[in-house]
Amino acid sequence: MQLHDTSVRGFASDNYSGIHPEILAAIGAANSGHQSSYGNDLYTARWQEVVREHFGSQAEAFPMFNGTGANVAALQAALPRWGAVVCAQSAHINVDEGGAPERMGGLKLYSIPTPDGKLTPDLVDTEARGFGDEHRAQPLALSITQSTEFGTLYTPDEIRALTDRAHQHGMVVHLDGARLSNAAAALGVSLAALTTDVGVDVVSLGGTKNGAMGAEAIVVLRPGAAPGLTFVRKYTMQLASKMRFISAQLVALYEGDLWHRNASHANAMAARLRAALEGVPGVVFSQPTQANGVFVRLPAGVADAVRQRFFFYDWDASVNEVRWMCSFDTTTDDVDAFAALVREACAFR
Repeated sequence: MQLHDTSVRGFASDNYSGIHPEILAAIGAANSGHQSSYGNDLYTARWQEVVREHFGSQAEAFPMFNGTGANVAALQAALPRWGAVVCAQSAHINVDEGGAPERMGGLKLYSIPTPDGKLTPDLVDTEARGFGDEHRAQPLALSITQSTEFGTLYTPDEIRALTDRAHQHGMVVHLDGARLSNAAAALGVSLAALTTDVGVDVVSLGGTKNGAMGAEAIVVLRPGAAPGLTFVRKYTMQLASKMRFISAQLVALYEGDLWHRNASHANAMAARLRAALEGVPGVVFSQPTQANGVFVRLPAGVADAVRQRFFFYDWDASVNEVRWMCSFDTTTDDVDAFAALVREACAFR
């Protein structure tokens, strides 16, 4: 039974898209016969092999239900009870996870304002302090996001500078990689080039935003970086009984080049959308368009007019800033129709 109008399209989030047909087929292929539960299945074993092909022979993967769970469980396992996390003020763990890091993980967050969502070693130093002071939660983890919540990208050299500084402070480095595939595709580098090769310790690897039904993973890159994660995953309610169906999705996405194809397409659609609106009076791009997100300030009333056909979110309503996200299934027709509607709405303002 189909309850929704399949002609409705939008630019609100890459979570709005459906499941890539190849991933849907992989779920179907896994759905016959019996397999052991809780990760003791052939699909999860294959997923471990795929992860090591991407991230190196020491990598260990833990399939998870969602990104919030992956972030919180990874940081919980990486930190002692007195530990704290340094992150950007705009980080998903700080503003978009309903207080889960604090409520469920018991994590203190030291958030740092940034103009573009990116941290620098000097910015990290503003909170990486007070070591040994019993009155201050100890900043023992650094969490960065790639691509950032502003759609901007860290280069491998920028990540290496951050991990070097964090490790000098004795901090574990966590990377929220919900859109890591988009970053790797945009920069033309491997997944390892943005993680293992530049000193990242633990990754929350995304699948859902890049064509999966609901599949994420924690990938521990340095042995010992997240001790006890096997147990943390269970008590944080992220251990899937029928894990083969999560692992089958991740294998389908990452075994070949589907992760790259999907991310590259979403990035290309964002670039097309920006190009279509460059120079339109009243349209002011507020961030570089480096992955699959476009951030723009519009004349008053334009966003609401366009939203009558294509839904998207306000980013900062106080300055009429909005966010447009493209997905693996965004089409050129979607982009062109949307851009035409924005141009038309701007012309009447």
